[in-house]
Amino acid sequence: MSDPAPDDVRGLSETELAAIEEKFDEGAATRSVTPAFGKFLRYVALTFAVYHYLTAGFALPPDFWHMGWHLSGLFILTYSFYPLVRAKTSFDLNTGALRLGGVPYLDVILMILGVMSALYLGFAWRGIEWLGVEEMTFRMGNPNRWDMLFGCILIVLVLDIARRTLGWILPLIIGVFICYALFGQAFPGLLQHPGVKFNTFVSSMYFPQEGIFGVTLWVVSTIVFHFVLFGVIAQRTGLGKLFIDNATILAGRYTGGPAKVSVVSSAFFGTISGSSVANTVSTGALPIPNMKRLGYPGHFAGGVEAAASAGGQITPPIMGAAAFIMAEFLEVPYTTIVIAAIFPALLHYVGVFAVVHLMARRLGLKGLSRDALPQLGAVWRDGWANVVPLVGLLIVLFSGYTPYMSAFCGISLAIVAGMSRAKEPATLIYALAFIAFVVWKYAGGGFDFTMSAILIAGAALATLNAQPRIPVMEMADTFETGVKYALAVGAASAAVGIVIGVINTTGVGFRIGFMVTQAASNLGNDLIWLFQYGTYQLFTIEDLTLFISL
Repeated sequence: MSDPAPDDVRGLSETELAAIEEKFDEGAATRSVTPAFGKFLRYVALTFAVYHYLTAGFALPPDFWHMGWHLSGLFILTYSFYPLVRAKTSFDLNTGALRLGGVPYLDVILMILGVMSALYLGFAWRGIEWLGVEEMTFRMGNPNRWDMLFGCILIVLVLDIARRTLGWILPLIIGVFICYALFGQAFPGLLQHPGVKFNTFVSSMYFPQEGIFGVTLWVVSTIVFHFVLFGVIAQRTGLGKLFIDNATILAGRYTGGPAKVSVVSSAFFGTISGSSVANTVSTGALPIPNMKRLGYPGHFAGGVEAAASAGGQITPPIMGAAAFIMAEFLEVPYTTIVIAAIFPALLHYVGVFAVVHLMARRLGLKGLSRDALPQLGAVWRDGWANVVPLVGLLIVLFSGYTPYMSAFCGISLAIVAGMSRAKEPATLIYALAFIAFVVWKYAGGGFDFTMSAILIAGAALATLNAQPRIPVMEMADTFETGVKYALAVGAASAAVGIVIGVINTTGVGFRIGFMVTQAASNLGNDLIWLFQYGTYQLFTIEDLTLFISL
């Protein structure tokens, strides 16, 4: 089979990539609205992004305010972008009766109710005298009528935005947990419990520390969103292209080159993306056509890209939301999860790489010709500065600072790499603003001298980027895209908080743990003879029980 000619190798435009992503990523397909309403939503999305960006670097407000503002943004954008029912025409522009800017009045009403229920907790935290609302400490476990009203509204609307962004499966599962909490006396055996009173249930789901305003929403609103935003900005500034070019240089000339390029580029891109679909779209536009031209079956080419890109969820340092939630639940630093994920992620890509190699050998496929490969010197001469934001993020993260501070520094350096140029003095305002922030943190004891020097040097290096500068409006578009990517995971985190609240309120977690341990012990006693050879015993019963329970 002949190598593909260089002329055959073409990338897809940004518009084509966006269309592909909207087709296969439920979080990317959104409803069309009128230009005027679209401008309003753009301002909301940019305000949402800038709020999270600034609070990550300067100071987080109290949890109930921070998560309330986050939920408010989710309600406004989700009810504007996602229709009540998904149909072929539901995403098309419709400016008929009972609509505001293409959004049905029903969704506008739900949007307003969602914002009110999300922000009520903050306004009522110290009490509202003219409404007869006492301070929160007096209402814990004994909610008043306003708590019940807004709590019920919030529970229903959180389930609704999760359904709109992710489908029916998650809300149905959560519905089962809600039924279990309220009607526990109807469940059999160890699962049975007296049942939680309705007002107690609403109180547990609504007030902070448990339920909707619990750990999952806190992690997403303070950490995950910032890393999603960093990944989108870093890709736009050229880091994604740098990854693909280097993967082509490393693996393109070997047996079955394009398929191996797909695996390596997915591994590289997975370091800045927690989305499998975004990973596939970004890295698959070039390798998949090349694989098919080289002789790979179409289904195999697509399968390789999908399997390799799925590793983006577990590829450190920026993984999916589950990794951040895991760190919070286990009460360990996120860097511990990052280090623990290195070997499993490596095994994932090695496995896909091995399958690709064996298939290429069986089909007798060769790699790309030298003419079809990018030039290493040219790639790094033009794109080396795009690595600075990722390096800066990792240095801050592994120096013991919070994940959201590391994300703030990474985003700031990515903005500098994209928008500041040493040869254009007027554009250096972005670099100078970040340097001023670093100096301010150093003066206040937030950064030590070494960290401050590293970040200032990183900002200076980022201004030497040889690639074209990104205009302000394009960077604003990138921020808006990052917000859209984060809507689904934000809705899911709020909804999953209900499950965690039910587990804590009913104590079912302890019951399930006991059931698993008891079953593992019984199974271990039944299977121990398989690991005994006379007087020699490969495992003790305790070790086997622990293995089975895990």
